[in-house]
Amino acid sequence: MASSTASPQPQPQLLTLPAYHRASLAHYLPSHPPFPPNHAIYFEDQPTTFSSTPLPHLTLTYASSLDASIALAPGLQTALSGPETKAMTHFLRSQHDAILVGANTAIIDDPSLNCRHVGPGEGQPASQPIPIILDPSARWGAPYESKVLRLAREGRGRGPLWVVERCWDDDAHRRVLEAKGDVIVLGSELRRPSGSGGVDWRLLLDHLAARGIRSVMVEGGARVIVDLLGEGNRGFVSSVVVTVAPVWLGEGGVVVSPPRPKGEEGREVGRLVSVRWVPMGEDVVMAGRFAEGSQ
Repeated sequence: MASSTASPQPQPQLLTLPAYHRASLAHYLPSHPPFPPNHAIYFEDQPTTFSSTPLPHLTLTYASSLDASIALAPGLQTALSGPETKAMTHFLRSQHDAILVGANTAIIDDPSLNCRHVGPGEGQPASQPIPIILDPSARWGAPYESKVLRLAREGRGRGPLWVVERCWDDDAHRRVLEAKGDVIVLGSELRRPSGSGGVDWRLLLDHLAARGIRSVMVEGGARVIVDLLGEGNRGFVSSVVVTVAPVWLGEGGVVVSPPRPKGEEGREVGRLVSVRWVPMGEDVVMAGRFAEGSQ
């Protein structure tokens, strides 16, 4: 008689980035070590005014094709990173207190938002970042079987911070709390009044800083990336790390490109300085910072 016991799921492969690649990115990383494994963040108080606490180091990172696309089409998950740059992504996660993605990425990709990077000779990741789901309209819904909640329940990731204007779903709220996360309700102030669809990054980062979060790695999706690349927001970006894959995705792809201010067609939109290009496998990683005056 066959057993009805489900077979255990295979554990994801742990990843290691070589020391020379880690050294090449050191200049663009937060200046402090990430949270220790059992570090608790603060949920009790939400600031009503901007505090004097320094804003978190914000690293903007994503993978792009040669034609500046991050996906073949809207809503279509597209793998671009090779094995070497995938290990780099998990190394970057290991160096930040938190990872942030937008609602579309959380819904379409169902990302794990945990860290699988280990140093040479180590058995498990030293720390796990806090997942942040930026979701003003509360569309994600915190599905019970989402990877981020499942890994938090299993102790292989941390409970998420779900950032919303208002949490309409009590069950979704409960599921986040059960995963030892929290729901951050920022009200209509979270959205910029311009109607552009962007958010008030100053407000958001100030709330994260008040909870003791000192560094945030932003991984997508396209709306979040473009919003941060906008002229009014790139001053919040401490460093940019882009993986360039040797592929063209063609017309119809989801293109990441900063918006151009009206009436200023004759000048560039933004420029990076202190740039380093690092070949990793068949991909190339570009790291840099925004030049003063392009913010």
